[in-house]
Amino acid sequence: MARIKVPRLETQRLVLRGWKRHDAGALYEYAKNPNVGPNAGWKPHADVRESRMIITQMFQQNTTWAITVKPGCGLDGPADVPIGSIGFEPDAYRPNINSREMGYSLNQDYWGQGVMTEAARRLLRYGFEELSLASVMIRTGESNQRSQRVIEKCGFHYEGTLRQCYRMYNNEIRDSRVYSMLREEYEELSSLWMTST
Repeated sequence: MARIKVPRLETQRLVLRGWKRHDAGALYEYAKNPNVGPNAGWKPHADVRESRMIITQMFQQNTTWAITVKPGCGLDGPADVPIGSIGFEPDAYRPNINSREMGYSLNQDYWGQGVMTEAARRLLRYGFEELSLASVMIRTGESNQRSQRVIEKCGFHYEGTLRQCYRMYNNEIRDSRVYSMLREEYEELSSLWMTST
């Protein structure tokens, strides 16, 4: 399968870039944490080999970016080392519309610092302005309040909860809260984001 190349995207503090095989160690460092994966529905990584497989078979085969920190931006951590991931995949609920589903994960060391909101807004900008998307959808579990805060800060609209719709890695079936953003909503919000940074 051909590797999908993603464009380099920047924010004030972050660089979003494509995943590389040698990022496996950094991915494993945060993906082994039981507080990270299960909130998004995937199991903690068992070893670096599993993380490398996720990079080559999932991240590089889909529209997925590594989130890295810019030098001197005020966030701790070395430059160009992934601290999270963010990406688009097809929106299963809107198959005949130019819409994508956004998903993300973040190293727990960076929670509560606005990193994911910053990355998500940059990806929304890319989606609506470069890919000409009509809408972006996002789903999260009922108990994942951190993700819900990111979603709300970005300005998504809550559509409703799909009951018993998502099978987790451990076979538990959970509800999913579903949110969306339309192009015209993004156009209103993006000017506010520009003035608030």
